[in-house]
Amino acid sequence: MLATLLAWLAKTLAATPLFHDRLHMGGLLLVILLGMLLRLLMPPPQWVLPGLEVSRKPILRWAVAALGLRLSLGDIATIGMPALAVVSITTLVGVAFGWWVAKRFKLPHELGLLLGVGGAVCGASAIVAADTVVQADKRDSAVAIGVITLLGTIGIFTYPLLMPLLGLTDVQYGVWAGASLHETAQVVAAGETVSSTATEVATVAKLVRICWLAPIVWFLARSRRRSAEASGEVHVSPVPWFLVAFVLFAAINSLHWLPEDGLLGTTNLKNGGGWLMAIGMAGVGLQTSLRDLFHVGARPVLAGAVQWLVMAILSCALIFGLERLV
Repeated sequence: MLATLLAWLAKTLAATPLFHDRLHMGGLLLVILLGMLLRLLMPPPQWVLPGLEVSRKPILRWAVAALGLRLSLGDIATIGMPALAVVSITTLVGVAFGWWVAKRFKLPHELGLLLGVGGAVCGASAIVAADTVVQADKRDSAVAIGVITLLGTIGIFTYPLLMPLLGLTDVQYGVWAGASLHETAQVVAAGETVSSTATEVATVAKLVRICWLAPIVWFLARSRRRSAEASGEVHVSPVPWFLVAFVLFAAINSLHWLPEDGLLGTTNLKNGGGWLMAIGMAGVGLQTSLRDLFHVGARPVLAGAVQWLVMAILSCALIFGLERLV
């Protein structure tokens, strides 16, 4: 109930002109910040902790599965093969480079894994999905979400300023933003600053990155399972159930098996998934200590910034390198 109340408050604030139009802060960012602030001022009593664990684990896993309802192969095909290549190459290189640079900065292994996935795929949602198999410390997941949120928010304001300097068209800019910015809300905000065309292309490009969520998390699950077997630890499932549900939901949405409206229509299901994500993020925020985050230092931010810079440069270079992308 506490997580649900916090989710409602965050979604309500996110819809106001101050947060939506001026600060460009979405509900997921707000609910995490509100949760951390509430924990700092008034830590949750012991009797609510089991409920917060439910919001952090099973509810968040269902929320990640519901992300599949955003995917439609028909929509993705509209941006063309060159753009698909730009986004896919940038995502795969980004996640591999993110893991590599985290090692160079000597970050904790689990934190490096979460930062790499979050920066390369879809921000907080990807971090949550990866954390269900990585099973990192609560502070690590909160740090990763905080870094991704900070960098993506900076990108909202800097990308439109860089567009004329780079000589990008609206379509090219949309591909660039969708391929290299972090959160979906940040991608949309950066696109809306330019034009409706840029927004549409950026959103579809971002969906392509979300498509890579399932195989990347599956790779992580398989790697963790091998490590667990080698060390004699508890068995780790090679295929998490929520990834199967993610793929199933994506197939249902792509094949239009469900009506758009109605009780079980895709609109209601997407809204329900958004509520589950907000409730789950509330659980993350309410179990994250701001004091712990201040002790982490600047290395996670620097690692995330380097990964972001590489993805931005790579995607821009690929855009100009493909003559068919105009």
